[in-house]
Amino acid sequence: MNSMKVAVIGAGQVGGTCAQRIVERKLADVAIIDIAEGLAQGKALDLGQASATEAYNFKVEGSTDYSIMQGARAVIITAGFARRPGMSREDLLSKNAAVVKDVVQNIKKYCPDSIIIMVTNPLDIMTYLAWRVSGFDAGRVFGMAGVLDTARLKYFISKTLDVLPSEIEAMVLGGHGDSMVPLVGRTKVKGRPITELLSKEEIESLIQRTRDGGAEIVSLLKTGSAYFAPSSAACEMLEAVIKNKSEVFPASVYLNGEYGLKDIYCGVPAKIGGAGIEEIEELSLSAEELSALKRSAAQVREGIDFLIRSRVI
Repeated sequence: MNSMKVAVIGAGQVGGTCAQRIVERKLADVAIIDIAEGLAQGKALDLGQASATEAYNFKVEGSTDYSIMQGARAVIITAGFARRPGMSREDLLSKNAAVVKDVVQNIKKYCPDSIIIMVTNPLDIMTYLAWRVSGFDAGRVFGMAGVLDTARLKYFISKTLDVLPSEIEAMVLGGHGDSMVPLVGRTKVKGRPITELLSKEEIESLIQRTRDGGAEIVSLLKTGSAYFAPSSAACEMLEAVIKNKSEVFPASVYLNGEYGLKDIYCGVPAKIGGAGIEEIEELSLSAEELSALKRSAAQVREGIDFLIRSRVI
């Protein structure tokens, strides 16, 4: 068995698939934790049985007891509620803030040297909350969304132009949701600017579909939400930590003056390695892109201020 351990908090579709990807990528042992009795245990047992055919030699255990994550190298937080009819944004924020706060207090107790990767929505606000509650260095707490949003944009471009996603250069900054900021001027297909291949209207249509990427999946599934792509994005970042890759990702990170933003978590390019966030890259953005990034950050600020007024943090 591998001595390194990663904890996944939440055994729903995203958490369960994260655990699967971790062992199939041969990254670490996995501890899955969920408050629902039997859920984490059942998924751990299922993944354990799959090891016989998938040929991974990693321990997977599940429990309602946080103590099983003792000494984890990293923790992926997926636990939380989905927004339901009649629930306001503030209702969702309050409910998930309570979940994340409890989770992070247990992380402090059982793996105080770990790195936290946030997946729970509203992502940028929950990442800020996790940082404040944990007291960790900001570089050890970051969020996933930019990798997911960039992957969605690359996929939609690839389908439109009949190319491979790997042949596309793209990056999406800002908060996760309607205010995300795709860098159109830096988007290239086989080295060619996308503005030479598609009209302004076609590009805007792809950007809008990226913004609605999660909602489109929800409307198709009827009773669930995306989990294959979110888990893949989270595990891509985790792999950079485990293997000390020092690789640049669009990530929700703590900003203290970069891009003119201070005391906030927002999506920007950052180098991720064994210690977490090693460096924040300050791109030369156009005035329009920088303005859009600041508008996106303003939405995150509203959520943070709500939690402060509510005395959550």
